[in-house]
Amino acid sequence: MKKIVYVDMDGVLADFESGLAKQGKDVLEKYKKHPDEIPGLFAVMDPIPDAVESINKLSEEFDVYVLSTAPWWNPSAWSDKLLWIKRYFGETFYKKLIITHHKELNTGDYLIDDRDRNGVLDFKGELIKFGSERFPDWNSVVEFLINKV
Repeated sequence: MKKIVYVDMDGVLADFESGLAKQGKDVLEKYKKHPDEIPGLFAVMDPIPDAVESINKLSEEFDVYVLSTAPWWNPSAWSDKLLWIKRYFGETFYKKLIITHHKELNTGDYLIDDRDRNGVLDFKGELIKFGSERFPDWNSVVEFLINKV
């Protein structure tokens, strides 16, 4: 049986800043206090470098799921995340997108996340802190996980 790996979306798979860069000045001004509430934002982000290739490689050895949080006050974020996953991963994540504000409730072996919020610190498996000194990029994450197989 394959080990389970959960992967956060924003800041791990998708580049949040790239989505902001595609917004007009008026939109950025309107949502300056809560940019994650911009309608359509999550559908237009670019992938983090090497994320798509890395996930495809990890999916050969692990049971991989996207475990993401969507802003409560931005209903389009929920569907935008699904559209983004379909665009960049197709069947890889077919029915494997979990949106929750309580990541600790999911049972698995590894969680790749860039933040400590939404139950991340209470996750029962091993946390891989993306963007940290130990895991600065996807190459370091893949190397670490492949050595666990």
